Amino acid sequence: MLDAIRALLILQDRDRRLLAIAKDLEKIPQEEARAKSKLAGDEAAVKKAHDELMEAGLRVKKAELDAQTRRTTITRLKMQQFETRKNDEFQAIKHEITRYEAELDAFETKELEAMEEVDQFRIKFNQAEAALAITKGLVNEDLARISERKARDEAERKELVEERTKLAAGISDQILPLYERLMRSKDGLALAPLNEGKCGGCHMKLIASTVINVQSEQQITRCEDCGRILYVEG
Repeated sequence: MLDAIRALLILQDRDRRLLAIAKDLEKIPQEEARAKSKLAGDEAAVKKAHDELMEAGLRVKKAELDAQTRRTTITRLKMQQFETRKNDEFQAIKHEITRYEAELDAFETKELEAMEEVDQFRIKFNQAEAALAITKGLVNEDLARISERKARDEAERKELVEERTKLAAGISDQILPLYERLMRSKDGLALAPLNEGKCGGCHMKLIASTVINVQSEQQITRCEDCGRILYVEG
C-alpha cells in the first residue's frame, strides 16, 4: 500500500470519528430538552393541586368570616332583645336571631366541608409533590448521563483534533486538498476500497485500467464515477 494511502486512511479514520462526535454533540441539546420535558406533566399536576388547596383554604376562611359575622350579629341582637320592653319588638328580634342562627349553622357546615376539602387537597398536593420528586430524580440521572457523555465527546474531540492536525501536516499539499474536498462532498468517505472490481464507495463497476492501477499500488487512483480515492484492502 502506498504510504500516502496509508496516511490518508489513518486521517480519514480520525475525521470520521470527529464527524460522529459532532453529530452526537448536536443531538445533546435535544436530548436535554426531552429529558426536562418529562417534568412538565408532574409540575402541572403540582401547580393544579396547589391551586386547589389554596382555593379550598380561601373557602374555609370565607366560611369562618361569614360564621363569625353571624355570631357577632346574634350576640348584638340578644343584647337588644334583653334591653327591649316591647313585646312586638322582642318577637321581631327573636325572629331575626332565629334567621341568623340558621345562617350560622349553614356557614358552619360549609366551614366543615371546606376543611375536609383542604385535607383532601393537601393529600393530593403531597402526592403530586412526591411524584414530581421521583421524576426529578430520574431526569437528573438522565441529565447527568448526558452531561458525562458530552464531556467524554468533547475530551475525545480535543484529542482527535490535535492528532488530526499532526497527521494532516504529514500529507502532501497536492493530495490533502483533494482529500478534504472529497470528505466534504462524499459524506465523510474520501477513500473507498476496491471490491471485486467495484468501488467500495459508490459500488459502480470500474474499468479494467482503473482496477489495474489500484492493484499496482504505484499511484493515487480515483473512481471514474464518484471520484473517491481507491485502495486495496489488506
